[in-house]
Amino acid sequence: MQMVREQYLTTQGSSLQTPENQYVYKIGIYGWRKRCLYLFVLLLLIILVVNFALTIWILKVMWFSTDGMGHLRVTENGIRLEGESEFLFPLYAKEIRSRMDSPLLVDSSQNVTVNARNSEGQVTGRLTVGPEGALFEHSVETPVVRAEPFKQLRLESPTRSLSMDAPKGVQIKARAGNIEASSQRDIIFHTSEGMLVLDAETVKLPKLPHGTQGGSGSSQGLYEVCVCPDGKLYLSVAGVGSTCQEYSRACQ
Repeated sequence: MQMVREQYLTTQGSSLQTPENQYVYKIGIYGWRKRCLYLFVLLLLIILVVNFALTIWILKVMWFSTDGMGHLRVTENGIRLEGESEFLFPLYAKEIRSRMDSPLLVDSSQNVTVNARNSEGQVTGRLTVGPEGALFEHSVETPVVRAEPFKQLRLESPTRSLSMDAPKGVQIKARAGNIEASSQRDIIFHTSEGMLVLDAETVKLPKLPHGTQGGSGSSQGLYEVCVCPDGKLYLSVAGVGSTCQEYSRACQ
């Protein structure tokens, strides 16, 4: 039986004829499509490597860390900024202060303006530091106003009055120069308790009017300073006694 089966299989297999025309179908991407695919994959790989390198470079330049970025540190009490920084947009903060051993520097190419507002958003005080110095919109309270070494100190109010008030007095001192006060209208020195003291080697009042006529023959060029009832001062030629007149023409 086994020999018969083998013979039958051999005979049957030999009787099958192989077709002369066979069609072969190739599965896949060949030719220029394959080259374009490889080029596209290579381009994606290059873009991935460049993006990864740029990300590493940005992290290194900006000093990103778990605590913050660059000189900016996020702490439990808020944000801490160290070193020099530049703000291009408005900055809102409750408190800005430097370290105990370092000054606080605010620098601008034009001017620096500090506004104080009330609960309704209205400006109650303004400080502007520009080319003409510091401009204060409202009153200023400070223990001392001092200029830089070898530079003049000038307090000016172009369109309003300038007032200096203190409960225990105001002291104006120039150690190595002059003090000049000028006004288009009046300069008033007022003290509620005490006296006004002009302590100097020479006190000059060069533009006081003359209240009486006369030369300097007998008085040797000496004059007496008289006071009108309204407080005006005028000069009167000095004599043996007082030459001040209550109703002098200088008081009119």
